[in-house]
Amino acid sequence: QVQLVELGGGLVQAGGSLRLSCAASRSIFSFDGMGWYRQAPGKARELVATITGGGHTNYADSVKGRFTISRDNNKNTLYLQMNSLKPEDTAVYSCRADYAISVYWGQGTQVTVSS
Repeated sequence: QVQLVELGGGLVQAGGSLRLSCAASRSIFSFDGMGWYRQAPGKARELVATITGGGHTNYADSVKGRFTISRDNNKNTLYLQMNSLKPEDTAVYSCRADYAISVYWGQGTQVTVSS
């Protein structure tokens, strides 16, 4: 079993920055992959960014060049640095971990970007 706890959401003005963190209850070294997803009101959940155990990253086109995903295996934590935020980035952001044959999700953290 894996618990994931996200921190770092909040209210920010357009053009601002936030850093989200996702702390895991066990070592993430052996995780197959981790990622950030978001869901805006009335919309389906969408992929934001993923990172493999080997450090390979993948981003949604809408966030490329603005967001950076990273992981610290020593701290068992996943990060999402978000810069140049836009109102359309407003959503609940959740982290995901793929471990063994299971998928685990955090409870989510709200990010609101005002214009």
